[in-house]
Amino acid sequence: MASLKRRDFLKHTLVGSALGLVTVKSHALPLTPTEVEGPFYPITPQKDKDADMTRVAGRDGVAKGTIIEIEGQVLDQHNKPVEDATIDLWQANSEGKYHHPHDSNPAPIDENFQAWAIIQSGAKGKFKLKTIMPGKYGFGNGSYRTPHIHLKVSKLGFESLLTQLYFPDEPLNQEDGLYMRKSKEEQAMMTAKKVAGTNRFIYNIVIERI
Repeated sequence: MASLKRRDFLKHTLVGSALGLVTVKSHALPLTPTEVEGPFYPITPQKDKDADMTRVAGRDGVAKGTIIEIEGQVLDQHNKPVEDATIDLWQANSEGKYHHPHDSNPAPIDENFQAWAIIQSGAKGKFKLKTIMPGKYGFGNGSYRTPHIHLKVSKLGFESLLTQLYFPDEPLNQEDGLYMRKSKEEQAMMTAKKVAGTNRFIYNIVIERI
């Protein structure tokens, strides 16, 4: 009798454990897809790397182009907020020019555009950025990369993420080699969602807790 009770206990324990594993798996989030860094990670020192890229400290001007806001949340694969993650991001200006000495694009550098920011995710993993819509980046032979923003996301205890943020309804998305290499699901995760009637975009980031 004692043996039967023990077998029943083990049976129910194993079934319960299996159900628990299924529950955890069903709530797991897919990780934000990775992407290449690109050739123009900033190398020119600058003190101003705050969350407002439309202005540069010590200057009175405002960056040229359409001002946009990007907000979102950093999460782990278990849908838990990740606070104090470092978000390192950089982009081209409104004419597709990077603030980088090796960018041969003849367009001028916008000295009122910050071009590079390093910010932290805050309470509940949330972050917010004010910037301008990046222009398409030309790389010769009449070819262009679709507008995008580069991001590196890191925190101790997590796998670092290198990715790119894309924008919805951009015609060049369908001609961009890097974008089109991704599956439809990956494209959806890498494309910010526009808030109707505004210049605000929502972009959540999922990194892997290790």
